[in-house]
Amino acid sequence: MSSSEGELRTVVERLSPVARRLLNAMPLGTPCNASQLQKLLGEKNAAKAVGAVGWLIANGLAQEAGETRTSYVSLADKGLAFVNSGGLPEGIIVGLLKRGKSLTVQELGKELSLPKEELNPILGTMKKEGVIAFESGARVVLGEQAAVKKAEERYAKINDLLVLVSSKVSSDEKVDLQSLSDEQKKIIEEMSRKRGKGKAVFRIAIEVEKAYALTSDGEDARGMYEVYDDTSTRIIGEIGSAEPIGSLTPEILEKELWRGQTFRKYDIETQPPKLTCGRKHPYGLFLDFVRKKLIAMGFEEMEGRLVETEFWNSDALFMPQDHPAREVHDVYMIKEPKYSKELPQTLVKRVAETHRSGWKTGSAGWGYEFDEHRTARFVLRSQGTANSARMLASAPKVPGKYFAIARCFRYDQVDSTHAPDFYQIEGIVISPKINFRHLLGLLKLFAIEIAGSGEVKFAPSYFPFTEPSVEIHFKHPNLGWVELGGAGIFRKEVTLPLGIDIPVIAWGLGLDRMAMVALSINDIRDLFTSDLRKILQMKFRKV
Repeated sequence: MSSSEGELRTVVERLSPVARRLLNAMPLGTPCNASQLQKLLGEKNAAKAVGAVGWLIANGLAQEAGETRTSYVSLADKGLAFVNSGGLPEGIIVGLLKRGKSLTVQELGKELSLPKEELNPILGTMKKEGVIAFESGARVVLGEQAAVKKAEERYAKINDLLVLVSSKVSSDEKVDLQSLSDEQKKIIEEMSRKRGKGKAVFRIAIEVEKAYALTSDGEDARGMYEVYDDTSTRIIGEIGSAEPIGSLTPEILEKELWRGQTFRKYDIETQPPKLTCGRKHPYGLFLDFVRKKLIAMGFEEMEGRLVETEFWNSDALFMPQDHPAREVHDVYMIKEPKYSKELPQTLVKRVAETHRSGWKTGSAGWGYEFDEHRTARFVLRSQGTANSARMLASAPKVPGKYFAIARCFRYDQVDSTHAPDFYQIEGIVISPKINFRHLLGLLKLFAIEIAGSGEVKFAPSYFPFTEPSVEIHFKHPNLGWVELGGAGIFRKEVTLPLGIDIPVIAWGLGLDRMAMVALSINDIRDLFTSDLRKILQMKFRKV
């Protein structure tokens, strides 16, 4: 036996029985994907096949040979609704019109249980195709006979396809797009896109599988062992049991079962297949770090809501209702339900009077007529300060220190340091002895201890709810000076209506921007990327 053959024999001796069986089963010159390898091994678990081919790759007997992409079809929610309601709405409409002379748009919507915004685009398309026509009084009638007949044939084919996909998916069978006819594929591709304001009917999911093939060494190694049964293999020339002993156990040693047997060989220098183990997202680790840091500094965590009312999000913070940030392009408003019925009316009256005339704060207020209906409007929380307002109204401990890690939403142009949804670290300190110098000291401490920035600077600023107000900036190693957030001392127009008559310092800082330094990234969008390679490269560096 030549030296190269000897080396190859040593490699094969190190393989597990499963890897040996796979080596023997893989075809020559034909790549196989994971599901095909699984069938070759007769295994129920695909991971076992992938693990076995991983060992073949690690030992130079197999290699990656491209990838296969398969498109599978399923029903979207709208498609499931069509199946459950008896078929495509267009077909039901034609059937209803055939049984009667005409129906109004309102009557059709009631028959189909479809809202106007979904029904109108359907009727518009049917009219364009000549299947229906409109008469006076918004009554719908059938169109030309030829167009109706052609449409009915198409609707029947779509309904048959809906039933086919639904039945196969229900039986846990995957529907391969390529297994369908050209006409069916065309229908699915068209109806996998959104129809007007409605949702897609079919869903196409592309599954990507890597393909594997034997190397020349792998092909040569196939004849070096015998396969005894579905689970056992033996190198040609070995004496003893069909399957070599892979590990010693107390029973083998005690009963001397090792005598006359062969042992599987191991090479401690062989690199095992690379496994990507699950772990917590680096940004999640950073958020946990921030939370623990603040709790260690004596702060208590506040809780809040993602969906807030304008009262807590803005009005209680003395932001006038005609403030530019209250417009729809800056704040996301909830479509349904629009208004809350749970606002504390006593506080609403105080805040409303503070906006009108200053109430008992000594201020002149904003001097406009406060809209108590608008204040109940639901919005997505645009600032963590809403949590502070709720805390002040809940009779907090004095002195007291509180913080919140708050998810906020604002319309913003997306770039390397801006996103439409972001985390803020919101905090307040309530004490009769607190002052502005304490605030600046805390902000600098946060920038150094949490953001990990050695360079910090302050700039005067303006916020409707604090006076004086300040912005804090820190220096990013690659982006330069970046605004971290704003802070200040709450005005009496905020604290007095909520029942607090002592100083309160407050801040709202961009936690995502702090994370950019801690995770050594230059683009805020990378915090929420689905690119696993980027996530694996992130290293959380504790300050």
